[in-house]
Amino acid sequence: MALYSLPELPYDYSSLEPVISGEIIELHHDKHHAGYVKGANDTLEQLAEAREQDQWGAVNGLEKNLAFHLSGHILHSIYWQNMTGDGGGEPLEKDGTGELADAIAESFGSFARFKSHLSKAAATTQGSGWGVLAYEPVTGRLIVEQVYDHQGNVGQGSVPILVFDAWEHAFYLQYRNQKVDFVEAMWRVVNWQDVSRRYTAAKQKGNTLLTPL
Repeated sequence: MALYSLPELPYDYSSLEPVISGEIIELHHDKHHAGYVKGANDTLEQLAEAREQDQWGAVNGLEKNLAFHLSGHILHSIYWQNMTGDGGGEPLEKDGTGELADAIAESFGSFARFKSHLSKAAATTQGSGWGVLAYEPVTGRLIVEQVYDHQGNVGQGSVPILVFDAWEHAFYLQYRNQKVDFVEAMWRVVNWQDVSRRYTAAKQKGNTLLTPL
């Protein structure tokens, strides 16, 4: 059975300072993300056992656990790549992200409006969740989604390309209860090259999602 593994960080723990402390990155990656990987693998093993024994009394709980842990693993895997110590600003033509900049302007009216929308979505999650910029394949638009926990409130088939982790473990040691301040600081480390690559890949793959075979 194929199992999930924790990806290595693309930078040192301290590379995103002062926006995010090295202590937070280490705990977040090595403990929290690792926990989602373990949870997904454990649940897969339990589902395999249920299939082998044809015992389905716990299937509802197991499917919810798999969605929770697997979505946590996927979102965190995107999250680490979405950030860089020399990031921030806006997507621009000169750095190869002009197509993404045009798509943001078309979908949201302007970069400023998009930034405000995603910031509010991330900062106002009730309890634990994420603010997500996603590619929606039916219309080819970019949309902002507010994800509760790891897997709620998402359009089926939409592809996350930029994610802001708004769980307390992502910021509390440094920002305390000021989630708004953390979200605002996050814009200084956005890796627009990575977001742009994800946008291009989502368009290429997503355009075939609803095409008749």
